[in-house]
Amino acid sequence: MKLTYYGHSCFSVVAGGKNLLFDPFISGNELAKDVNIDEIDADYIFVSHGHFDHILDLVSIASRTGAMVIGSWELYDHFGKQGLKNIHPLNPGGKVSFDFGTVKSFVAQHSSSFPDGSYAGIASGFAFQTTEGNFYYSGDTALTMDMALIPKWAALDFAIFPIGDVVTMGVDDAIEAAKIVKVNKVLGVHYNTFGFIKLDKANAIKTFGESDIILSLPEIGESFDIVKSDC
Repeated sequence: MKLTYYGHSCFSVVAGGKNLLFDPFISGNELAKDVNIDEIDADYIFVSHGHFDHILDLVSIASRTGAMVIGSWELYDHFGKQGLKNIHPLNPGGKVSFDFGTVKSFVAQHSSSFPDGSYAGIASGFAFQTTEGNFYYSGDTALTMDMALIPKWAALDFAIFPIGDVVTMGVDDAIEAAKIVKVNKVLGVHYNTFGFIKLDKANAIKTFGESDIILSLPEIGESFDIVKSDC
């Protein structure tokens, strides 16, 4: 699978020949100023919750690409009212099969509201089973023992966790999360975008390494391949 990082918690994964885009917040991120959102491909867009730093560019990208937008019932209802037609609800506990594989939603321990302050439903994460590998994006979350349910559903090749602390997990809890979901490869997201989530990248990589976990912190716009595990 090819993964491309677009800054903050936005990234894409190519699986089954389809572009899966997550939590599109790019145009409002100064660190991602060199990313052109009009050049981003998407067949599916997964939304973990309603905070502005996860949905800012969603309508624009979905309208241009025709991508299917997937999220909780409240997100489904909200984006339908924004004029999007290709949308699909997926609440925690539910799973759906698409042409690239199967996705199941899991609860995230985090708040969720739309930019106007209205309720945006429960925050969630997503686990994926594909022929090219399995992975889990936790969304914004605290460390929770609910993560123990994920390896019961899929043997994961890698996971994507927030590591910026303060409003999500930090490094230490993300390491514990990796152990719970049984991965040794992690992409760290949700750091450095705002002043209160600054990260010492070298120290984070070192700390993960002390637990025999590889932490990837790619540059914004960088792509890299993740090879399916043999086990």
